[in-house]
Amino acid sequence: MNKITKISALTAVLGITLVAGSIMNPFAEGASVGSQPGTADDPVVTKSYVDQQIQKALQGGGTVTQAPVATATPATTAAPSKTPTPGPSSTPAQITSTAYVIVDVKPGQTLIAGAGAEFIVRAGKAVITTQDSNGVGDLTDGVDLANGTAAPTNHLLSFPREGRGITVQDGQTLGLVVMVRGTYTLK
Repeated sequence: MNKITKISALTAVLGITLVAGSIMNPFAEGASVGSQPGTADDPVVTKSYVDQQIQKALQGGGTVTQAPVATATPATTAAPSKTPTPGPSSTPAQITSTAYVIVDVKPGQTLIAGAGAEFIVRAGKAVITTQDSNGVGDLTDGVDLANGTAAPTNHLLSFPREGRGITVQDGQTLGLVVMVRGTYTLK
């Protein structure tokens, strides 16, 4: 078979399947109501998988296999890359993470963000620290938090420039639990 015949046959099969599915759908009782994406009744496939199967069919790669069903298992993420722990006389280590990591900030410590970092304060009372007149973006409320302002819990905070951060509010004996994505330094 030449390429044109294979393409024509593939197009005809897809067309017949589409027409048959359109005709049969009104007769299926609740088929679209109860099916969940990613189950055997409604498989979820990626564009790259479909492209790969079409290429196999066009190149005479054999039969098309059944599409894998997507599951709800979480994807594994790479662990954050850490620099060695600093000694007493060295400067604090700068840590970068592409996924959110949990950072514990003890009273007296400051969590300094790198450019583009994101923080979410999960526990404790935090205060914004910044050297300049511009503050930290609270993306949840859409406001700018100035130096000394309380950082609300469970709000996404964006740090557009490095040098800004958060610290434990004065008088608090417990530290902070912060979800961090991006580059940060704990002083």
